[in-house]
Amino acid sequence: MKNIILLGGSGSIGRQTLDILAQYPKKFKLLGISLGDRDIDYNLDVIESFNPVMVCLRSTNDLETYQNLYPNVLYVIGDEGLLTLSKLEQKAILVNALMGSVGLKPTVEAIKSGKDIALANKETLVMAGDLINELVKTYKVKLLPIDSEHNALLQAILGENKKDVLNVTITASGGSFRDLSREDLMNVSKEDALKHPNWSMGEKITIDSATMMNKGLEVIEAHHLFNLPYDRIHTIIHRESIIHGMVTYQDQSTKAILGYPNMRMPILYALSYPRHLALDAKPLNLDELKKLTFEPMDLTRFPLLKLAYEVGIKGGLYPVVMNAANEKAVKLFLEGQISFLDIERLVYNAVSNYKETIKKPSLEDILRVNQEIYESVGI
Repeated sequence: MKNIILLGGSGSIGRQTLDILAQYPKKFKLLGISLGDRDIDYNLDVIESFNPVMVCLRSTNDLETYQNLYPNVLYVIGDEGLLTLSKLEQKAILVNALMGSVGLKPTVEAIKSGKDIALANKETLVMAGDLINELVKTYKVKLLPIDSEHNALLQAILGENKKDVLNVTITASGGSFRDLSREDLMNVSKEDALKHPNWSMGEKITIDSATMMNKGLEVIEAHHLFNLPYDRIHTIIHRESIIHGMVTYQDQSTKAILGYPNMRMPILYALSYPRHLALDAKPLNLDELKKLTFEPMDLTRFPLLKLAYEVGIKGGLYPVVMNAANEKAVKLFLEGQISFLDIERLVYNAVSNYKETIKKPSLEDILRVNQEIYESVGI
C-alpha cells in the first residue's frame, strides 16, 4: 500500500485525487492532507472518510471543532503547516495540487525527506525547474506530472530511448475566448472567462487557459520534465481536448495519448506509475468522435504564450518574474480591478522592467523575487 500526502485537498485536483483513493482503499492510504477553510462540512467528511494522521488547515478558524470531533488527528496550520506535512517521516507520495507559488517550498521539503512527487502545481517547475531537478537527482526520488499534457507525454515516452525523441507537442483547447478576436477581448467579463469549453477547473487556471498563459507555463514545465530545448516543444490548438500530448521520434513516427477530458486519468497514472489501473471513466469511442481538429497556434493572438517561450529561453529569474506578475494580475482581474487584456499588459511590463543579474538563482533568490514582483504589480 502506498501512503499519500495530498496538498490542496479542497480544490478540483484534490477532490478528484480523493475520488481515486476512495476507489482503491487497498492500494492507497491518505496519510495527510491540507484543506481550505471555506467548507467545514466537506473537511469533516474527508477526515471521517479517510482518517489521516495529519491535517493542515489554512487557519485556526474552527480548530476547536476539529480537535473535539477528531482528537487523534494532528493539526498544523498555514504555510508552515504545509512544510510540516510535507516532511512527515513516513515514506509517501506527495501529491501537490496547490495553486500558485505557495506550492514550491513544500515540494522542496518533500523531496528532501525522500518522497516521490506527483505534481499538479505548475509553479514549482516554472519558478525553480533547475533547482527541483537537482534535488530529484540528489535525493533519488521520482517526479511524476499530473497535468494531462505532461502525463500524456510521460506515457508516450515510457519504454522508449529518450535520445530518439525528436520533439513533443502539447495540445490546447483554446480556452474560453478561442473564437474571439483581440478587439472582442476588450470588454469580456470574469464570468465569460470562467466558462471553459471542455474542462471544469479552478478559477486561476481557467483564466490562464483563456490568456494561454497556462500553455506557456506548461511549455516551461515540459522543458524541465523532459530535458528538451524550447524549439522542440510545440503547441497546437485542438478544440476537442481528446489528444493530450504527442511525441514524435527521429523516424518521424508519432505516439499520441487520447482520452475524453478527465483529470482522474492522469492522477491515477501518476499514483500507480507505471501501471494503468482500471478507472470508472467514459470509454473513448472513435465512431462517436468522427473527427479531430487541429489549428496552428497564433502567437500574435496569444502573446503570453510567446512571452513564456522567451522567458523560458532566458532562464534564470525571468520565469519567476513572469509567473509572479501573472499570479497577481489574475487575482486583480478576478477581483474586478482590471480588465482581461490588462493581465497581458501587467505581465509584459513586469518582465520588460526586470533586469536580471543572477543566472543560477537559489531558492532564497527565487522566493525573494517572487514576493517582490507580486507586491509590485498593481493597477
